[in-house]
Amino acid sequence: MLRSALFSALAVLALLPYAGAQKGLTCKDGRCEKVIYGTAPVASRLRVNAHGPVTLEGGSAPRLIYTVTVSVSARSEAEARRWLQQYTVRVVSQGSTTVFTAPGGPVMTAVSLKTPRMSAVEISTSDGAVEANGVDGPLEVDSGAGALTVDRVRGDCKLTTGGGDVRVGQIGGALRCSTGAGHITVRTVRGEAVLETNGGDIVAGQAGGQVHATTGGGGVHIGTAGGPVTATSGGGEIIVEKANGIVTVRNMAGPVQVWSSAGVRCDSGSGGIRVSNISGPMRVSTTMGSILANLLGSRLADSYLATGNGDITVLIPSNVGVLIQAQDNMRIVSEFRELAIRRQGQRVIAEGPLNGGGPLLQISGMGGTIFLKRQ
Repeated sequence: MLRSALFSALAVLALLPYAGAQKGLTCKDGRCEKVIYGTAPVASRLRVNAHGPVTLEGGSAPRLIYTVTVSVSARSEAEARRWLQQYTVRVVSQGSTTVFTAPGGPVMTAVSLKTPRMSAVEISTSDGAVEANGVDGPLEVDSGAGALTVDRVRGDCKLTTGGGDVRVGQIGGALRCSTGAGHITVRTVRGEAVLETNGGDIVAGQAGGQVHATTGGGGVHIGTAGGPVTATSGGGEIIVEKANGIVTVRNMAGPVQVWSSAGVRCDSGSGGIRVSNISGPMRVSTTMGSILANLLGSRLADSYLATGNGDITVLIPSNVGVLIQAQDNMRIVSEFRELAIRRQGQRVIAEGPLNGGGPLLQISGMGGTIFLKRQ
């Protein structure tokens, strides 16, 4: 009979939220604060609901260890104390998921969590910075506004903030991150990377798959991509160092550089463009700015270079054969004697094979000079 009663009591306790200890309240100038801390068992998956900054360190504790700093501003200290005395943290189990909730309302919270190794984590906060490290599976973070910092995530990662910088270390899967305004910095992503900001620079060191980078205004710098790259900016410098696929660039204003890729499609409103080591077709145009195309190491397909106002310089090594079709309103300067240059009406025309001929290279200039140089 005694054993049965004991088991019944334990069963009831298992259904209750885990209560944490509390430090005393501290108040100053109508603002009060208290700290809640405690531990609880945790399932393999964790969902966090908060109303302020959140910090999570996975694989750092044998069970869930939490510290919650709760603060509130009220018309009087008595009212602030009343709000805090009623405040509780909830930790409940829902199947394979543990749900940790630090409610909002009139209070703001700062949550710090240490957990065992987690197979999946979701963090949602109405407002505040989020830092999450050491997740063995997918991670999803959503903040109304605040900086996001993540590292050592073995699965896919989705990061969303209404405004704030996004800093990413190592991601073992695909990455998708979006910020209303702020810089995005990524070190290593094993899969595809989709990076979006309404205003701010985007820097990605290494991605194992394709990269999509879009900023309303700011620079884009992609180190190495294992697939195609699409980079779009409302204004700023765009650099793609190496892509195992075609690079597509759209820039309203600012210079563009592509150092190595399997092809390039570039459209710029204004700004110089430099391309090199292109193994595929080039479709490069700018309304205002110069173009430099270095064909060293290139295995070209049919290509097109055009500017509305600026010079076009093409560096052609002896082992790269091309068929030139060039025209310009001003002049064409060639280091290749075999290339015939003539004037036709208001245009200067140069046509012919170089180094034995090869893919077609069309060059069109309006307000500058076309230079064809030996490399």
